Amino acid sequence: MLEYFLSFLILTGALLTFIGSLGLVRLKDLYTRLHGPTKATTLGVGCLLIASSIYFSTYTENISLHEVLITLFLFITAPVSAHLLAKAALHLNLHSIAKTPENDIEAESSAADNTELSGNTENTGSGGSGTAQGNPQKAPDQIRQ
Repeated sequence: MLEYFLSFLILTGALLTFIGSLGLVRLKDLYTRLHGPTKATTLGVGCLLIASSIYFSTYTENISLHEVLITLFLFITAPVSAHLLAKAALHLNLHSIAKTPENDIEAESSAADNTELSGNTENTGSGGSGTAQGNPQKAPDQIRQ
């Protein structure tokens, strides 16, 4: 039964490490590339090290704590180093291909302003139907009721 668990940990670790490495190669910019080594690869190497620790602790006379310490330091240092790399990239104003939340909020507010303007002019002759043509928002008089 232990061999199946160790096999599962080794295969899971290898798969997660491969996915993290593939993400590092395939993703376009620095900010998205940080996810590969910090998330999947850290978990993959952690699974491999835990499997190694269990194997050598059960099949030898000594308890193997080297792998546990390496896993602990890996889990501590990988997110910190990724955070420092991201902060350095932000400090250097490195361009990202992802949209920032500020741009999304500005786009939503300008779209809402446009729909309010078009909704007020189209809604005057609607006879109280509640919606303008092409505008699913309720009229201001229906919101107050």
